[in-house]
Amino acid sequence: MDVYVLIFALSFTRAYVLKMEIRPLLMCFALCAVYATSKPTEKKDRVHHDAPLSSKEHDDDTNFDYDHDAFLGEEEAKTFDDLTPEESKNRLGKIVDKIDADEDGFVTEAELKAWIKKAQKKYIYDNVERQWKDFDMNNDGMISWDEYKNVTYGTYLDDPESDDGYNYKQMMARDERRFKMADGNGDHIADKEEFTAFLHPEEYEHMKDIVVLETMEDIDKNGDGFIELEEYIGDMYNHEDEMDEPEWVATEREQFSEFRDKNKDGKMDKDETMDWILPADYDHAEAEAKHLVYESDTNKDGKLTKEEILNKYDLFVGSQATDFGEALVRHDEF
Repeated sequence: MDVYVLIFALSFTRAYVLKMEIRPLLMCFALCAVYATSKPTEKKDRVHHDAPLSSKEHDDDTNFDYDHDAFLGEEEAKTFDDLTPEESKNRLGKIVDKIDADEDGFVTEAELKAWIKKAQKKYIYDNVERQWKDFDMNNDGMISWDEYKNVTYGTYLDDPESDDGYNYKQMMARDERRFKMADGNGDHIADKEEFTAFLHPEEYEHMKDIVVLETMEDIDKNGDGFIELEEYIGDMYNHEDEMDEPEWVATEREQFSEFRDKNKDGKMDKDETMDWILPADYDHAEAEAKHLVYESDTNKDGKLTKEEILNKYDLFVGSQATDFGEALVRHDEF
């Protein structure tokens, strides 16, 4: 059976599944179908990169738009633009209370960084919110493994090794393994943060090993626990009709030999695979947190009070008067 047919069959089997996005393993199969039917010269990219904090240029000499987007997320930042300066400061004050996680009256660089990262993941949390009610069948505010399994696989539970070519028992086992990894207290029940880690494991430090393991299982065709050069190329390039390889394939062969395979044994192990798909990128959230503290920390004690933040409110959030010239006037008035 074609993978697309499989996905649609699963969807139509249970009507309420139509509203949901494709689940982790089913998404994997759907993506495989996309790549299998795409042009052979198209490249699959498994590398995960953090999204930029803002689409705007970071130029505080012109405006603070980048900082607003980084601090609030682009969509939330827009909601401040119609507020008066006083309304904007009032809302910011409430946000400061949320950022101060230990409630000691100060906002540290670490707390700012955590807030910025959370703001940038809002689209992920929104995605989880949209799916939550479809899985929380008993409306207890939690999602158990059984609830997830029943909603996702439905009638296929009765015949996990059906004759359509897909081993649903194996798929469920892989999903359950990831669910257990996301389930911090091991009770087989996920709260929203744990369920978010399950659906978006690449966003969580403690889930990175499962991302690497699943990637290696997908690519390692001979089952030796490593990714060899031809497996690496075969995963991203669909060679058909003995066509000449595009230039980027030759480049990827060089990348594998020169950079991916660090110990030069002709294959990638777990650590090398992690370096490939989860590179240690420049931490934009950390850099922005340092910037906000530096610009607002009047007494230079390395942490911010609510007063210090509100005195520089136009750096953190917008308002009707976020024109840079008007911001300068406000500073003079202060």
